[in-house]
Amino acid sequence: MAHLEGDLRAPADARFAIVASRWNPRIVDALVESARRTLEGNGVAAARIDVVRVPGAWEVPLACRSLAARGGHAALIALGCVVRGDTRHYEHVADRCAEGLMRVALDHGLPVANGVLAVERHQDAEDRAGGSHGNKGEEAALAALEMTDLLPRLRGGDST
Repeated sequence: MAHLEGDLRAPADARFAIVASRWNPRIVDALVESARRTLEGNGVAAARIDVVRVPGAWEVPLACRSLAARGGHAALIALGCVVRGDTRHYEHVADRCAEGLMRVALDHGLPVANGVLAVERHQDAEDRAGGSHGNKGEEAALAALEMTDLLPRLRGGDST
């Protein structure tokens, strides 16, 4: 097989959905804004970007599954923030969210970029939402763009 990788371009008619939790709004809003700017900066018209807000990270996979089943989006970008607390609730939410997002991607053959932060402290989240570690919303949007370009090539064997 030839060397294949995606480019940061989407078909002109491609729609993208950003599915984001409302929990930890200061962090998640920065992720959403960065993802939106990144898509637009790579040629996706603002009118072709849907933003779906859900209560928390736990609800993100279900919303992604519903969007994937409905069709119409080239990729989904999941954004949220789960911060470790004093109980095991953190593991349940973060792990099941990631598993749910992977299941949506595999079941529907649709790129689902996981930008749901799972961090130890609020400072870690700030570092990943525009701080010293960049912005994971941007990274998730770039991954979605690349996979949107790559998957058709993998399915059709086009190596151009």
